Amino acid sequence: MVAVSIAEYQAKQGQVIGTSDWILVDQAMIDRFADATGDHQFIHVNPELAKMTPFGGTIAHGFLTLSLLPVMREKSDIPQVEGIRMGVNYGGNKVRFLAPVPSGSRVRGHFKLLEFAEKGPGRFQETCELTVEIEGQDKPALVAEWIAQVFL
Repeated sequence: MVAVSIAEYQAKQGQVIGTSDWILVDQAMIDRFADATGDHQFIHVNPELAKMTPFGGTIAHGFLTLSLLPVMREKSDIPQVEGIRMGVNYGGNKVRFLAPVPSGSRVRGHFKLLEFAEKGPGRFQETCELTVEIEGQDKPALVAEWIAQVFL
């Protein structure tokens, strides 16, 4: 992972700053997410019934795909800002689920840095536009603005 200064990172605003590794979204992951959230709608957990839908099989929950953002960030080539001790999720803007993620698909995230601004001594706020690609498909699974706060 490449280390950059705060000024170098801020200079990347408006640019794509990284892409994650591929992540397999299999039925076991979907089932565990259904158990964790209590969302057992058949389109997610019943392959036989889901075959009769326009999707032809089970699909991941949109919120499951959204919940993969931290691991996508962790498994990406985004430069590391020097001196950052920790980061926390702060929220999101404009989340849109554009295409279903079929069970067995692989997804990856593309990160565009929209803003990296100092909000207080040793505290910065980062806003990234994240596009989650589904392997082999033209339409992304989701597009969102993800906000994090990071601390020196």
